[in-house]
Amino acid sequence: MQRFTYLAAASLAAVTVSSFAYANDELIEMQKNPKDWVMQLGDYASTRYSSLDQINKDNVGNLQVAWTFSTGVLRGHEGGPLVIGDVMYVHTPFPNKVFALDLNDSGRIIWKYEPKQDPNVIPVMCCDTVNRGVAYGNGMIFLHQADAKLVALDAKTGEEKWTAQNGDASKGETGTSAPMVAGDKVLVGISGGEFGIQGHMTAYNMSDGTIAWRAYTSGPDDKIMMDPEKTTHLGKPVGKDSSLKTWEGDQWKLGGGATWGWLSYDPELNLVYYGSGNPGTWNPVQRPGDNRWSMTIFARDLDTGMAKWVYQMTPHDEWDYDGVNEMMLVDMEVNGEMRKTLVHPDRNGFAYTLDRVTGELLVAEKFDPAVNWATEVVMDPNSDQYGRPQVVSQYSTDQNGADVNTEGVCPAALGTKDQQPSAYSPRTGLFYVPTNHVCMDYEPFEVTYTAGQPYVGATLSMFPAPDSHGGLGNFIAWDAAKGEIAWSNPEPFSVWSGALATAGDVVFYGTLEGYLKAVDAKTGKELYRFKTASGIIGNVNTYEHNGKQYVGVFSGIGGWAGIGLAAGLTEGSEGLGAVGAYRSLSSYTNLGGQLTVFALPD
Repeated sequence: MQRFTYLAAASLAAVTVSSFAYANDELIEMQKNPKDWVMQLGDYASTRYSSLDQINKDNVGNLQVAWTFSTGVLRGHEGGPLVIGDVMYVHTPFPNKVFALDLNDSGRIIWKYEPKQDPNVIPVMCCDTVNRGVAYGNGMIFLHQADAKLVALDAKTGEEKWTAQNGDASKGETGTSAPMVAGDKVLVGISGGEFGIQGHMTAYNMSDGTIAWRAYTSGPDDKIMMDPEKTTHLGKPVGKDSSLKTWEGDQWKLGGGATWGWLSYDPELNLVYYGSGNPGTWNPVQRPGDNRWSMTIFARDLDTGMAKWVYQMTPHDEWDYDGVNEMMLVDMEVNGEMRKTLVHPDRNGFAYTLDRVTGELLVAEKFDPAVNWATEVVMDPNSDQYGRPQVVSQYSTDQNGADVNTEGVCPAALGTKDQQPSAYSPRTGLFYVPTNHVCMDYEPFEVTYTAGQPYVGATLSMFPAPDSHGGLGNFIAWDAAKGEIAWSNPEPFSVWSGALATAGDVVFYGTLEGYLKAVDAKTGKELYRFKTASGIIGNVNTYEHNGKQYVGVFSGIGGWAGIGLAAGLTEGSEGLGAVGAYRSLSSYTNLGGQLTVFALPD
């Protein structure tokens, strides 16, 4: 355990700015070591790519279960384990247990952390009691608990080093997202967009948990940390009161814009990238205007928190198309020119390619042909509609009005993809995207805000996209330079698992029925499948130990798609409309939290 001992010893170093800057340099190097899995999305660029190739497209069909670990917790298991040297760190949904497992001793439990949380937080967690994983930095493990407490644990002992309260659960502010460590800071967002919260991103000083900066999604310029002249939107300064001018009265104070998704970081540019979610309420009639900066990609300076550029994908969102999905940072050729790009497949069904330095919009195309709420995103910089989706009146819940059931909107509120992260392979130049192939009927209604109570204001029902393959999902390969689907594999249910691409030209993902699948990265041909103990909404990871490559994934049905099973809901409109669409899932899987690790036979 020489490597782990070294990392743990680093946490005992003097707590100074220089020591934490050194820790960040160390983390930058650690992400390059394919033997470990040190971040939830694999690296700062969020590519979920591994250069390991011991398991490849020629032998992946021989995979076997190497070992398993029961988490002892039901409900939805999102995220995945970290592997650092000889130790694996495993997390769970509420009550958010964390385990350190010894890979040299058959997964022996080195330590277990089990926080004491008020179970009253469970009813204010939208769409299941999930947690998307822990982060590592400077000899510590960072956990964002359901009750919105950020906890720093000693990676060697599990001892609490410090805690910070990131939100107020009594108001609906909860923690489901994975923190990200960058520089001398721990960054974490907030959940609760369905409870009228005000979304924010917060950077905590890694040394002691004090706040370095906090940037809100909506509100005055100083609170959203934007410079009216220097922060740009599609190349132009945002101007004074850029958020306030797009809300009626004080509605921005209940503006939602939660930040519960994934973060990325470019160390060379020193920029952090993330997205904000839906505005509050789901009834668009109650909040006229573009509702900035909900549904927005942010590029912020890590040190100061100031926004360099923003791009709002779905102005005046009328369908709950949260913009929190992963931002994949890849250098590639677009229109004959090499660019430092950001690739973001959004809930709204459009996949965006932007220049991550300037925020210039390069590509915006549908990554599911069923998407019908908008015809296109205008790409002409000289148009007054530049960058805006062109909404189809038939599917506009705002134009149709409150108490009117708008039928056949595609995608459904859970989006063409939700939080399940994509992967990218530099070997193929393709992005591998788990998707939902689901549409909905949507009826907004008047709703009154009460702190700690749902602030939704819409009734939904969901169903498979019509005139298609009859299933609820596809796993696709996406060409982000051209804005085209390279290949697509239909699935009976939404693909709610995070993908993994490897140098063995294999792409892994999990299914809601519980299958781990491996497909050919170039063609999509299925090469392997194995039925695990429960439905998979976790992210597939890989690592190497003692010269052997392993692939691991959480099973544990739940999340929005599996909320009916997870929470025992039966009415079709429950679970914000998801229960009806996924009712048959109970015939294919059951509850249970388990880590399954695979390897080739000796």
